[in-house]
This record gives sequence, structure tokens and C-alpha cells, in this order.
Amino acid sequence: MKQVDNLRIHIHETRQAMGAAAAAMAGDRIRLLLQEQEQLNIVFAAAPSQQEFLEALAADSGIEWERINAFHMDEYIGLDAAAPQGFGNFLRDRLFAKVPFRSVHYLNGNAPDPQAECERYAAMLKPGVDIVMMGIGENTHIAFNDPHVADFKDPKLVKVVDLDYACRQQQVNDGCFETFAQVPTHALTLTVPALLKGRYIFCMVPGPNKAAAVKHTLFDSISEKYPSTALRNHPEAVLFVDKDSAALSFDRLAQLS
Repeated sequence: MKQVDNLRIHIHETRQAMGAAAAAMAGDRIRLLLQEQEQLNIVFAAAPSQQEFLEALAADSGIEWERINAFHMDEYIGLDAAAPQGFGNFLRDRLFAKVPFRSVHYLNGNAPDPQAECERYAAMLKPGVDIVMMGIGENTHIAFNDPHVADFKDPKLVKVVDLDYACRQQQVNDGCFETFAQVPTHALTLTVPALLKGRYIFCMVPGPNKAAAVKHTLFDSISEKYPSTALRNHPEAVLFVDKDSAALSFDRLAQLS
């Protein structure tokens, strides 16, 4: 394990090993927290980068899912409700419908009043978030807080944002959409402060396309220019990477004790 500021970093040989290790650590944390409290609120990210982690977590038979309330961290605005690219649909197919959650709360990207939807979802998050399971985008966004809309002191917990070019192109790079024009231009997202409200953060970032983002996250100044750098200020955040996403950071990480 390495550490940069408060952020602990675990490097694994493959994304499968990374996902399994992250799920094992997250499962252990869930069990510990459930010894202290009756139920948990957990926020999940939806992205191909989370696939191995979600698969391993769903297979953990030692988790009392019926004591967990599930949330997700962002959703496209205006995408067909049945579209597989919808983040709620992604998580439903890979996790939410596979285990018996106490409750699952979906962000509605087709709500007639997006601002009202933000307020509705924020109200459910205000009591507190125990764990955030997340990733980092190619442009270092966390949730859909791209650099031009990220605000480390955002007064809101959920807001409407427009997506920058790099963010939309990533959706094509990930194979979620065939063309750039198909990618929605706006979304609902939990803000940076909302994500950092989580008592514990597990961040899974595999693959060669994320190597530059991991390097920025670890070694650039903490600022909204690279939103994921905010993780270095969190007291209980862990970053899981594979050898591909860590490729541009190995030399500097090797210098750390």
C-alpha cells in the first residue's frame, strides 16, 4: 500500500484482482458498520470501470443487504427510461436486482422538473452517507462533476450539470454509446461535498484510459481543475488501481515509503 496525503492506494496486477480486493475490503467495512448501527446508506457509481467490483460485491453472501439503503450518484437527463446506458438501469442489472436491499433510491433523469428532482434526492441524503463506492473519469471527474462545474464548497448536494467534451467522449470510449452525438449533454449529479460526506470512500479506477487521471489525482495540486484530487483530503478514502491505470504513476509511487 502507498499513501498520498490522506489517500491510501492499493495497486493490483489486473482489474479482476483489483475488483475482488476492493469488494473484499468494502464488504468487511459494511459488516463492521452494521455491528454499530441498524442500517447503512451506500452510494454506488455506475460505469464499466466498476464491473468487476460490483460482480464481486454482489457475490458476497456475508453482507446483510436487507439493512442497506442504496443510492446512485448520477444520471443522464432525457435518456430513454429503458436505455441500458442509464446509470440506474446499469446498477439495477448488476447489483440492485441481485441482492435484497432494504431500499433502492433512483435518480430520475426524466423528471419533469430536474431541479425539484435534485431537491428530492438531496433530502434523502441529508441524514448521512456511510459509504461511497465510486470511480474517477478520464478528465478526473467524480460523479459528473467535470472540472468546469466542480465546486469543492458547493452548497448543494445534488445539481444539474452540463457535461464537457472529455466526459462525453469517455462514454464512447467505454463502449456505452456508438457515437458522440448519442451521449446526453446534461445530467443530475451528486456534488463533490455530497460524495465527501461519505464516512468511507472506496474508489475503483482500472484500465489504461485512466492512467493520466490517476496521475493527476495523486500528484497535482488539490483543486477543481482536477476534481478527484479532493479525495486526498478525505480521512477514510482508499483508491484501488490496476497496473494499467497506475502506469504513469509507478515511478513516483515507488519513491513513497
